[in-house]
Amino acid sequence: MSSMPYNPATSRAARLRHTANSALGAIVGNTNSLIGMSVFLLIVIAALLAPIFATHDPVQQNILFRLQGPSGEHWMGTDAAGRDIYSRILYGARISLIIGLVSVGLAMIVGTAMGVLAGYYGGKIDQLVTQITDVLLAFPSLILGLMIVAILGPTMPNLIVAIALTTVPQFARVARAPTLSLRERDFIQAGRALGYSDLRIMYRHVLPNIFPEVLVMGSLWLATAIRVEASLAFIGLGVRPLRRPGAA
Repeated sequence: MSSMPYNPATSRAARLRHTANSALGAIVGNTNSLIGMSVFLLIVIAALLAPIFATHDPVQQNILFRLQGPSGEHWMGTDAAGRDIYSRILYGARISLIIGLVSVGLAMIVGTAMGVLAGYYGGKIDQLVTQITDVLLAFPSLILGLMIVAILGPTMPNLIVAIALTTVPQFARVARAPTLSLRERDFIQAGRALGYSDLRIMYRHVLPNIFPEVLVMGSLWLATAIRVEASLAFIGLGVRPLRRPGAA
């Protein structure tokens, strides 16, 4: 009986398919998640196609039409400078989505890595990661983000770092808990017996099994990240409003 030769590319593709199927199953298998994902995709499409859906130039000012209510021409009214609010929301959604997605993605990578390391090795590494997360969780997300942005300055990269730092502890805890149980499973012990490195076991066997939980956590905290960004913008520490180049 002939055996197929081991192909690293095929094995990698199989792992990617397994991870994608697990993530898709976590969303499709839950009605609320499916509805939420549909609404989110509509918002993303509206933001990406803002030049098509917008009814006015988002930075065009007209002082004669300032502070108007919703009408056929201005669907959501105008602001204090006479700019169309609906068009500005569409273009502003791009900034909010970029900050939210990048900050949550960064927090997901860092937090998951910390949680997997803590759960897999235990001992002093687990204690260190737990203490770091406890310190970060002692501060409310908005307060911690406010301190970081106030120190570094209200730029988009600094906002992303600040929001990511407030979200890392949640991902670390979500990744740590299942890793503690997975490290004692038979297939993990078999990998150790075969001489696989710890990095290979964590990347190829632990991470794919906890990824659906991490993905669900990311979808939940995306809204929190956008809310923190909006709160910081409300107190003057967000990204500067859309203006025409050269305007004051």
